[in-house]
Amino acid sequence: MLINALQFQTSPFENPIIIAIMIVMILTLLILVSGLRVYREYERAVIFRLGRALPGAKGPGLLYIIPIIDRATKVDLRENYFDVPRQKCITKDNSPLEIDVLIYHRVMDAYDSIVKVADWKGAAVGLSQTTLRSVVGDINLDEVLAERERINNILRDKLDEVTNRWGMKVTSVEIREILPPSQVLEAMIKQMEAERMRRATVTEADGTRVASIKTAEGTKKSIIVKAEATKKALILRAEAKRQASILKAEGYSKALDTIYNVAKSIDSKTLGIQYLETLRNMASGSSRKYVIPTELLNITGQVGKIFGGTSSNPGDEKPRKNKTPEKKLENPI
Repeated sequence: MLINALQFQTSPFENPIIIAIMIVMILTLLILVSGLRVYREYERAVIFRLGRALPGAKGPGLLYIIPIIDRATKVDLRENYFDVPRQKCITKDNSPLEIDVLIYHRVMDAYDSIVKVADWKGAAVGLSQTTLRSVVGDINLDEVLAERERINNILRDKLDEVTNRWGMKVTSVEIREILPPSQVLEAMIKQMEAERMRRATVTEADGTRVASIKTAEGTKKSIIVKAEATKKALILRAEAKRQASILKAEGYSKALDTIYNVAKSIDSKTLGIQYLETLRNMASGSSRKYVIPTELLNITGQVGKIFGGTSSNPGDEKPRKNKTPEKKLENPI
């Protein structure tokens, strides 16, 4: 018996009952641990317990999901996008187009996005295709090419009305590419070239017109400035002449006054000396001169009076006026 007790103590794991209990405990622990879930800040979990959805979305953080009983569906709340395959659309003026669209979306209610729609992304793509064709069909080709922003807003509003009940929010719709037919592209290129040529011609004409106007204005201002300068110069010149005339007249007047004042104080001797000095100045020239003194003219007049008084016919004698010959002198000045 002692030997059997020693054998039992040395090999306790050889007992099948103990081994089975340990296996069950390990499996139970693994099953319990497998129910732990960690969800990030932008993730939510919609839990179905025995097929019934628990109200609301769970997370973020650590969650425990009962193994076998619960099933969790993870939902990403970050903004994402998907592209709509290139669609062939016909505009209002019967012009075919191929349009490629990007749709940006965000999950607003994780519970509705799982419970109320089976495949919200596929449903959104199909809705986008039909809405795009409907919107483009009501617009002409030129408006489609020129008003992308308006088409984007119309698509976003119509998609948002439908996806709102799925817990989705269409944040933006962007037309990535519009491909018209080759004939339309060639016509558009020619129209664009013609429009650019027209703008270049108009710009050149406007530049020439502005340059001509500027040149004319500059010439006008230059002429005005020159005329004003000439006017001022003439005014200043006339004023200078007037001042000079006034000053000259004043000087001449003062000179005459001075001569008159001096002449009043001159006696006969001084006048005789001046008379002789004048005669000397006249005789100093190289030309021939004849000087007849005034006294000689007076003597000649007296002799004429004497001889004129003895006429043979007293009746024919007529009184004669005594004419004193004028003294002609060269201006000594």
